[in-house]
Amino acid sequence: MTKVELFESSLQEAAQLFKVLSHPARLSILKYLALSKTCISGDISEELPLSRTTVNQHLNELKNAGLIQGTIEGVKVNYCLNPDRINEVVETMNNFFNDIQSDTISIDNCRMTID
Repeated sequence: MTKVELFESSLQEAAQLFKVLSHPARLSILKYLALSKTCISGDISEELPLSRTTVNQHLNELKNAGLIQGTIEGVKVNYCLNPDRINEVVETMNNFFNDIQSDTISIDNCRMTID
């Protein structure tokens, strides 16, 4: 058993999602696809300041996480957001932050005095 497995599955899932979302290139790809409001055919690397190989690695991470879908048509791949998975991620993130949000703790109670 790994140390990660000692934690409840919802925390493991949240951590994995946060890891996938922790790179600005991946966030940029998701944002670009969302703003496009359509599947993108062609080279997404033209939209990012990264090499095609690096962009493809980030696309693979997003696809493995289920956040995007890619379909092959000839020599091109069409990428688009996976709306069902995006909604699941939003719910997971909301649940996590709702669980740690507390109205009873104020920032003043957490301040430390440094001498």
